[in-house]
Amino acid sequence: MVKAIQRPVRVAGASGGFSDRVHAISRIAKNEDVDVIVGDWLSEMTMTMHGTGKLRNKAATQGKHLSWEEEVQNAMFAENFMDCFKPAIDDIARRGIKVAVNAGASDTEILAKLVKKTISEKGYDLKVAWIEGDDATGAVKAMLEEGEQFRSLMHNKSIKEWGLEPVCAQAYMGGLGIARALTEGADIVICGRVSDASPIIGAAAWWHDWTFDQFDELAGALIIGHLLECAAYVSGGYCADFKNLIKTGKHINLGFPICAIDHLGHGVMYKEKNTGGQMTVSSCTSQLLYEIQGPQYYNCDVTAQIENIQMEQIGEDQVKVWGVKGLPPPPTTRVGITGFAGWQAEYHVYLCGLDIEEKCKWTEDQVRYELGEERLKKFTTLKFMQNGSSIIDARNQDVATVDFRIFAQSQDRELLNMRNPDGFFRISMVTFLQSCPGASLGNDMRQAEGKPYYEYHPTLIPQSAMKQRVHVLWDGKEPIDMPLAPEFRTYDRQQPSYETKDPVDLSSFGETVRMPLGKIVLGRSGDKCSDCNAGFFVRNDEEWEWLRSFLTVDKIRELLGPEEDKGKPIDRFEMPNIRAVHFLLHDHLDRGYDACSTYDTLGKNAMEYLRARTVEIPKKFIDSFGTI
Repeated sequence: MVKAIQRPVRVAGASGGFSDRVHAISRIAKNEDVDVIVGDWLSEMTMTMHGTGKLRNKAATQGKHLSWEEEVQNAMFAENFMDCFKPAIDDIARRGIKVAVNAGASDTEILAKLVKKTISEKGYDLKVAWIEGDDATGAVKAMLEEGEQFRSLMHNKSIKEWGLEPVCAQAYMGGLGIARALTEGADIVICGRVSDASPIIGAAAWWHDWTFDQFDELAGALIIGHLLECAAYVSGGYCADFKNLIKTGKHINLGFPICAIDHLGHGVMYKEKNTGGQMTVSSCTSQLLYEIQGPQYYNCDVTAQIENIQMEQIGEDQVKVWGVKGLPPPPTTRVGITGFAGWQAEYHVYLCGLDIEEKCKWTEDQVRYELGEERLKKFTTLKFMQNGSSIIDARNQDVATVDFRIFAQSQDRELLNMRNPDGFFRISMVTFLQSCPGASLGNDMRQAEGKPYYEYHPTLIPQSAMKQRVHVLWDGKEPIDMPLAPEFRTYDRQQPSYETKDPVDLSSFGETVRMPLGKIVLGRSGDKCSDCNAGFFVRNDEEWEWLRSFLTVDKIRELLGPEEDKGKPIDRFEMPNIRAVHFLLHDHLDRGYDACSTYDTLGKNAMEYLRARTVEIPKKFIDSFGTI
């Protein structure tokens, strides 16, 4: 019997992270014709915070009987999810909209029960389910005892070589558990650490009744999920060609994205009506290139081959996305292991005017002298960082001011105790009155007090070691164990990497002018722990022939410059249909967000740094295109 083909399912992305706009779910539920609202509240940073916080709370309440209110107060789920959800309940119930989110973090069950209770108190009988299986702490520790090394995906160090004791671990789960919950009748599905795109996979698989082996369809939904998962990123946020949005006033109140996903896993991206932002091939390409690791995009349910992806502008604020090939999923899934690394502190000195380099050296030399050789040995990290430059004839004094950041990490708590007279801050800040001309201490010293920090160790764990279960909070149903995929494929840890085939002689493009690369090239960068990805793209075929021939791995190292090129591997691949060249800078971001000592903790600024580097650009491209 042939399945009936339903209309596309309309899925709206209402949150790209814990700091996104609170009104999104209620606004979409009230004003848009959608079938499912999804949202992402988690990140490596928040999972570390929630995972370690849950362990602390568990230790503090050991042996105590907690009331329901105390359980909620101590729970480690996304704390602002209920602020987003509660105002939308009336419209969600009235319009029959489904909701699937990963806001459960490390206490998914408690959040699910809180959601159910809140809905009931408003007089509705919406069905709530939650997904179990992402807490990998026990599995990781058991496998370590059996000799598993858990080598990092970033730098290939084993846990032993990493040198930190694992505190907690969370695995990234797929979306078919969400599909099963919706099939069982759930209206609201609360997840913990599913992959960011998994709620979209779940929504599409449920709606179209896809089976576990429909890899092309699942892969299409996976990549559409990658586009939707960060909310307004895909509807104009972080897009390099943003100037037109400012000119038209559309840089305010960027609309949240929606995609109509058909039975083939193809989609039409659009955005909320009567809002700012844009939905263009450029904005979609920008988000596609964010945080990817290579031509293969992995998920528990499927692997997406993205080199031949296609996008087409089919109307105002409407982009069709298709061309993704589906392959079997890997037998492993990503797991993030958190280890306690020590204590971290910083303070800032503001400098201005002439001879900035010498003023920074003066400050650093004095601080190092006061700390002394024995104390300096106690730091695991001590950095002196000049942020900005003091330009001549600046339009005002603030523009000419440099932030000189003094950043420290140590496993010695007392060294970074702000009240310790022999500690980092009290010893080093006394240089202030013998400082260089114009030095000024920041007036908020709270960051100078040591805070605990963690390191994140991303690695792989067999899917068979993680048991995904669907819990439905109605009719007393038993939890449903989710089966593994019907087929796995083992992939090399090293993704395919290559230079362009048949490069064009760059001289054939004619006369050149030296200008910033970003005058004609768009791009986007991001992080996966300490890896930094950078994807560049252009908007016509002739520029593409130049871009693919020009942007080699060696050229990227040249653009990074000697201080930014860490000398570590760089991968490269191409997506010709969207005229994009992608690079993965391995282990570029100093241990990732939780421990990073640089300003660009999430890799978001790397692309804009590269686009501002000057190169020889064919003059005809500048003449025909103008400047971005």
